[in-house]
Amino acid sequence: MFENLTERLSQTLRNISGRGRLTEDNIKEALRDVRMALLEADVALPVVREFIAQVKEKAIGLDVNKSLTPGQEFIKIVQQELTVAMGEVNSTLNLATQPPAVILMAGLQGAGKTTSVAKLAKFLKEKQKKKVLVVSADVYRPAAIKQLETLANAIQVEFFPSDSQQKPIDIVNRAIAHAKLQFFDVLIVDTAGRLHVDGEMMNEIKALHQAVQPIETLFVVDAMTGQDAANTAKAFNDALPLTGVILTKVDGDARGGAALSIRQITGKPIKFLGMGEKTDALEPFYPDRIASRILGMGDVISLIEELESKVDREKAERMAKKFKKGDKFDFNDFLDQLKQMRNMGGMSAMLAKLPGAGQLPEHIKAQMDDKITIKMEAIINSMTFKERLNPELIKGSRKRRIALGSGTQVQDVNKLLKQFDDMQRMMKKMKGGGMMKMMRNMKNMMGSGGMGGFGGLPRR
Repeated sequence: MFENLTERLSQTLRNISGRGRLTEDNIKEALRDVRMALLEADVALPVVREFIAQVKEKAIGLDVNKSLTPGQEFIKIVQQELTVAMGEVNSTLNLATQPPAVILMAGLQGAGKTTSVAKLAKFLKEKQKKKVLVVSADVYRPAAIKQLETLANAIQVEFFPSDSQQKPIDIVNRAIAHAKLQFFDVLIVDTAGRLHVDGEMMNEIKALHQAVQPIETLFVVDAMTGQDAANTAKAFNDALPLTGVILTKVDGDARGGAALSIRQITGKPIKFLGMGEKTDALEPFYPDRIASRILGMGDVISLIEELESKVDREKAERMAKKFKKGDKFDFNDFLDQLKQMRNMGGMSAMLAKLPGAGQLPEHIKAQMDDKITIKMEAIINSMTFKERLNPELIKGSRKRRIALGSGTQVQDVNKLLKQFDDMQRMMKKMKGGGMMKMMRNMKNMMGSGGMGGFGGLPRR
């Protein structure tokens, strides 16, 4: 996510961070580089102009904090202005109404609207413990109705049936009546998309909006369309009273133009980011955390929240008890760790949230490839139960058999044994739940202002 922008900005800010003092000349040079980086990231020109003007105004009249160098203070200003451009704070869904709270999803065809309905339903069900009903009012694509039904079954939320012979307003009114009778908290409505903004589409969705009066009207847009995403959102916002935006396919967006442009062009907040195809790949949008990621400072708080929500607590507690008793870390434990990492989006997704990850050498990043963890799992699965418990048994002929069984080379088995040995030593240091304790301490330190709003900046 935002790789190109992160790389360009990180280089520019590295160049200025070591400066003993800021002059109009070196600020001018840095701002020119920042401006080029934003334009290359497909950020809308009015947004770039406003951003640069704000940074320049604050940097030239700089009152330097004693704990920071002037260069670091400049980086702090850039981070603050990135945060402001994207909306400053996380904007949550407003569900404070007589149930069911109706959420209307609008957007162009192919933006990921139907998938986003399912992701949002799962998010509300699991994170906010809401009873959710979903319905499709897309009468032009019977496949869209079937797709939503399939997704609803997969995430175990109720689907209200509809078909292409019905009128969208009738479908939604019947769904609302059903939701009231069955005491649903939330009804999410999928609407028809088009390949481009047209009058017929706008008139239809305006009539639907007027008839059902949703409390939230969310525009779903593909991040990979860059500033076009912001322009399309503006066209919808001119026709509909949007309450927020869901930015999809962010994991494939190396530029970041949409995330930086939408708020200022539409005046509406980005509420969620779609980070992949899986139904749990939806994240609330925190401008300050995204600004940190863009500047290569990571996003430790989001990583901790993922750890706390996705790590299997029972397994983690069993492992902690095991180590307390003095039992050793074995390959069954290692396999559990790999599976839990995959559950959190894989090593590369976790790495993206760690401070300074963008500056790691390419050969180190290559080792974080999720294909490597799949290969590691295959090797462990080719071991016997006895070998998993006693890795020291794995010598010459056993290595050859394991390599053959997993479709790998003996050197891959050797590499895994070395990594396991390193992991075993680390786990000894972390026994008694040390890892989670350490991460929570980091979260508290950041939350209480111990690392300020710019975690990752060096202190003096």
